[in-house]
Amino acid sequence: MPSSSWSEDRLDTLKGVGPKMAVRLERLGIHSVTDLLFHLPMRYQDRTRVRPLGSVRPGEEVTIDATVQLNEVILRGRRMLVVRVADGTGSLSLRFFHFSLAQQNMLARGTLLRCFGEIRLGGQGLEMVHPEYRILRPEGEPLELSLTPIYPTTEGLHQLGLRRLTDQALQRVDSLPDYLPPQLLALAGLPDLLSALRFVHRPPQDAPLDELLQGQHPAQRRLAFEELVAHHLSMEKLRRQTTQQPAAALRSAGKLLDALKTQLPFALTAAQQRVIAEILEDMARPQPMLRLVQGDVGSGKTLVALAACLQAIESGYQAVVMAPTELLAEQHLRNFKAWLEPLGIQTAWFSGKQGVKQRREALEAIETGSAAIAIGTHALFQEELQFRNLALVVVDEQHRFGVHQRMALRDKGQRDGHLPHQLIMTATPIPRTLAMTAYADLDYSVIDELPPGRQPVQTVAISDQRRNEVVDRIHHAIREGRQAYWVCTLIEESDALQAQAAEHTHEALRTALSDVSVGLIHGRMKPREKEAVMSAFKQGDIQLLVATTVIEVGVDVPNASLMVIENAERLGLAQLHQLRGRVGRGSTQSSCVLMYHPPLSETAQHRLNAMRASTDGFEIARIDLELRGPGEVLGTRQTGMMQFRIADLLRDEAMIDDAKQVAASLLEDYPDRVELLIDRWLGDAQAYGKVG
Repeated sequence: MPSSSWSEDRLDTLKGVGPKMAVRLERLGIHSVTDLLFHLPMRYQDRTRVRPLGSVRPGEEVTIDATVQLNEVILRGRRMLVVRVADGTGSLSLRFFHFSLAQQNMLARGTLLRCFGEIRLGGQGLEMVHPEYRILRPEGEPLELSLTPIYPTTEGLHQLGLRRLTDQALQRVDSLPDYLPPQLLALAGLPDLLSALRFVHRPPQDAPLDELLQGQHPAQRRLAFEELVAHHLSMEKLRRQTTQQPAAALRSAGKLLDALKTQLPFALTAAQQRVIAEILEDMARPQPMLRLVQGDVGSGKTLVALAACLQAIESGYQAVVMAPTELLAEQHLRNFKAWLEPLGIQTAWFSGKQGVKQRREALEAIETGSAAIAIGTHALFQEELQFRNLALVVVDEQHRFGVHQRMALRDKGQRDGHLPHQLIMTATPIPRTLAMTAYADLDYSVIDELPPGRQPVQTVAISDQRRNEVVDRIHHAIREGRQAYWVCTLIEESDALQAQAAEHTHEALRTALSDVSVGLIHGRMKPREKEAVMSAFKQGDIQLLVATTVIEVGVDVPNASLMVIENAERLGLAQLHQLRGRVGRGSTQSSCVLMYHPPLSETAQHRLNAMRASTDGFEIARIDLELRGPGEVLGTRQTGMMQFRIADLLRDEAMIDDAKQVAASLLEDYPDRVELLIDRWLGDAQAYGKVG
């Protein structure tokens, strides 16, 4: 097996790579010749045939051979060189905004050119703006023999320069080590690494362009497969680093959980009981639990998390629950207090907006152990927070934090080489494909059952031109004794602008519904103000709650059975589904009105249609993945390790199981190749996986 020290790997051994070029390449993550070979084309251009001008259409990228008829410098707002060319079947203009006198003289009448570029429709007919071109000899020149790769690039580094460097790297590819054993590749029916790299960088003239553009050629599949294997190896390495360290084995008789069940006014669902059993079995082992619990909105994840906390407390340890927003953390605090105080268990609250005295008291309660559970937001990361004996970390809505922050909270429970157990929860349904890859370091439980009596939420999409009808509908529902949400959305992320929009809507609805109690909640309000509003809404003193998207997660008001989402076309499917999950939490038939401002884009139409057609979070998540891609579905904080160079989780779904099997075989039979593969594909991105 070749070693990782490839003698031809230094970039400065390539012609044209000096200090300045090295800096530009580094911006693309290219530090070696190997990196250059794995800097793969993002698409291809077909320059292998010349198109007659009479056959070209706007929007096409084409190669043309044509003769200059005239050129002139035009001053129309800005100075430009316009060159008119023709080939006997038609004519078009070449337009240059950056040009020199020498270039103008070179493009003289009668000059034969070969140009490549996108055909556009300009004021004087068809044109190309700043095409690539070269002057042809009268006898003509041969066409390119391969499809032209287009690479991701950076300022100061052009496609031609990248192709020249890649040409040099390809001359050395024979000595590049292939880390996937042939027998494992044969299982997947894929070619070897070297032929795959040569093909992907320089596909021949007869290569199937459609197959290449769709990423379906065997050479592309071979590289995508290796990248998926490397990703799974990285995640498995992260898992093993954690599980090889000891954890407290939390075993108890379950008396606290039994006591909790007796005070609940309902029975746990079969799905909740199954997932609790999986969690308690994990926590009883002397290795850290790493488990993701997924459940659609309203499926009862909070009680599942509480059961895990009770196991830790009964075993003589502490637990911590972290949520991404003040509102969700406050909701957890209210629920946990209501359930735990009758059991004689104290909680401590941590918030970024906490007073000095409150913070000091909470810190002391956790440090001395008088409080068994800490609940809060990012404030739990503060250095001064020291647990007496933390054994369980619960992270809600994990995708909003990301791996780094999960690790930081876990490290607070590191004591004498022992790590706490980790329970990760999300109400954002994640398609199986994505979960298997993004959370490959975690065991996986799904609460796939809603509490009995819940009815699917009826969803309609209505133009904002019918706003008055929507207001009348809300009025009618409130007169029948129900409650409603009116959610304001803005494209801008500014809390101030969102609050302003909500305040404006609040005033307008108070005027239109003078006999209705209309409340207001937004992100700029103080925690006490928000808690007072939510408490009044929950008790029925507020009949209509105007809110920004701060209510997206964690708010549970069973009597609220109608929601209006204003400008619904501005939100993604996952957020729309989360918001809709705030209604339909009681036994009353609930409705959600998606109010949009026409005209709708094609993507917005797809989103609203999906919301109307289904209340299944996993089906909605699958459509969301198709529309937005994995990076957006998981959230930017989560996706440091999800930036694939060639793999595509939707397109390559069929290969994921095989990639996992090959990764397992490598770990078992070829452990010396594991780090080499991870370095090749992930490089520095694997740093998040380091423990301690």
